[in-house]
Amino acid sequence: MLGVGGGVLVGHWTDEAALTGCTVVVFPEGTTASGEIRGGAPATRDFALLAPERTVNQVDAVVLSGGSAFGLAAADGVMRWCEEQGRGFETRGGRVPIVVGLSLYDLTEGDGSVRPGPDAGYAAAQAAGDAPHALGRVGAGTGATMNKWRGAEHRVSGGLGGALLQVDDVLVGALVAVNASGGINDGAVQQALIDGTYQHESADPFADSNDEARTNTTIGVIATNATLDKSECFRVARSGHGGMARTLLPAHTDGDGDALVVGATGQVETDLGLVRLMATTAVETAIRSVGHDGGA
Repeated sequence: MLGVGGGVLVGHWTDEAALTGCTVVVFPEGTTASGEIRGGAPATRDFALLAPERTVNQVDAVVLSGGSAFGLAAADGVMRWCEEQGRGFETRGGRVPIVVGLSLYDLTEGDGSVRPGPDAGYAAAQAAGDAPHALGRVGAGTGATMNKWRGAEHRVSGGLGGALLQVDDVLVGALVAVNASGGINDGAVQQALIDGTYQHESADPFADSNDEARTNTTIGVIATNATLDKSECFRVARSGHGGMARTLLPAHTDGDGDALVVGATGQVETDLGLVRLMATTAVETAIRSVGHDGGA
């Protein structure tokens, strides 16, 4: 879970029947943010503004949603909620909330005609709080699955995983919706490759004909109470992807839209290297928590 304090809030909207949902992370005003995409098939909204060279430094909320690109509409409801709260980037025409959306593909898990929309995003934002929040098959992780790269018969439940690390006064939390092509890396594949005994379960697990390998994506948020500028947040996101690559095998495939957003609330001065190390470990721990409990 994020649990970094300082006004970072998390809320969910879950449809257990349709097997989809969304999760909203609301950041305190003045939070600096950046992020990075490493998968080949991302579904995002306003992610480009997180690039270090872009003008706006802050973020008000991040929306993780199911529903593939349809689910990006959940951000509309979060925009509405933020506007009601007086949140946003100041312009001559009023405040414009900075809401970044990331979506994963879950359309084949339940009722694919049901996707998180504006009302779902609004409800998740309204429900956001700093108390311990649910993990597993909830919010954006409701319809998540993983280990699909070898075919449908190998798929297992994914879900929403979380981790919180603390070193002295520095807190780094990760919240990750795991809907990966790959599976939890236990070292078996690498050892088979080293031994020369590895065999594909299909002729080409990444071929266009393998629909299972094309309907994925692992998305998440890293939050810290450290004081970081936008470029440093970007570097922390890169380290977070290191944790993803350590945990999921394969990761960052052409059929994954793997993306991470980093928000720094700025309460504690610390070494960037420490935050990057903690981010790598937090993302790895969050993903492995999903594999450990099967997303339940």
